Amino acid sequence: MFFASNDVTEITDGAVLLHGAAQPDAESLMSAIMSIVNAAPLRTVMTPMGKPMSVEMTNCGEAGWVADRAGYRYEPSDPMSGEPWPPMPTQFADLAHRMGQRAGYPNFEPDVCLINRYSAGSKMGLHQDRDEHDFSQPIVSVSLGLPITFKFGGLKRADRTRSYTLHHGDVVVFGGPARLAFHGVGTLRRGSHPLSGEYRFNLTFRKL
Repeated sequence: MFFASNDVTEITDGAVLLHGAAQPDAESLMSAIMSIVNAAPLRTVMTPMGKPMSVEMTNCGEAGWVADRAGYRYEPSDPMSGEPWPPMPTQFADLAHRMGQRAGYPNFEPDVCLINRYSAGSKMGLHQDRDEHDFSQPIVSVSLGLPITFKFGGLKRADRTRSYTLHHGDVVVFGGPARLAFHGVGTLRRGSHPLSGEYRFNLTFRKL
């Protein structure tokens, strides 16, 4: 696929940055995030190596992504409460489907959404999203709040990365040959946003 538009940046074959695409939905999305957090609070998780991740996270949908000494995986229930994760809000699923369509993936219907909250100093190292079973479906990643540097590489950790600044309402969609590309974000700088305050929120939609 090839995109040539001021609203769209083609990152690589299969991956695009949709500039400001989620801005019209931002207030509704933030309201839904707060409802989810009330039911399944944000928490700091530990990596299998026993180190805490710098972002806080929670989930909604059919399952939730978790990390601990046992590894990375999806669980149908919140380990903190033993209750099922909150259902995915309609506006979440609708947005993810629309963004998939815009990026050339018309059949994307997400099962799960990982919600990450970044505070000043938080970051996410290069990684692959590979805990799902269906790699034929893309990843849809929505940025809300403070800006951050997004890094997108290749299928090997050592591959060269390209950097993009993600602003409030930007959406990254990657699938096809880019589905297992390494990606991450730099350190969040201190700041304030009218909608999210001193935080950046990221919604990552996936098909299990």
